[in-house]
Amino acid sequence: MRVVVQRVDEASVAISGFVKSFIGKGLLVLVGVENADTIEDVDWLVRKIINLRIFDDEQGIMNLSVTDVDGGILVISQFTLFASTKKGNRPSYMRSAGHEHAIPMYEEFCRQLELKLGKEVKTGEFGADMQIKLINDGPVTICIDTKNKE
Repeated sequence: MRVVVQRVDEASVAISGFVKSFIGKGLLVLVGVENADTIEDVDWLVRKIINLRIFDDEQGIMNLSVTDVDGGILVISQFTLFASTKKGNRPSYMRSAGHEHAIPMYEEFCRQLELKLGKEVKTGEFGADMQIKLINDGPVTICIDTKNKE
């Protein structure tokens, strides 16, 4: 699994012109699933995201997690995170998992995040044409890949 985590002051996702989900301070998480991903990848990634210390403490040092600041999480499915641009100018998405594998992994990822966060995790709609708006705080943007755990 591969994610892009952005620390935000607010973020929202709209589908067909209607806002489906909105969060204030928290994390916008773009998540891509590949065929090789397992439930162990979900477990590891959820723990990593929940415990990322990327929010400022009283001294202005990034020392707090999303749970420490009672932040929200907005998760957006993003198959393009596995784009390959090695050949030509049109990206290939061959590494991205098909719906039969990606949807259950995405749903489990969101479910586990919600359990660890202790409140509802907001989402987009898997496979939909979504418009994302965000105010990136910092900016702080972190890329994490479960195949690069060390």
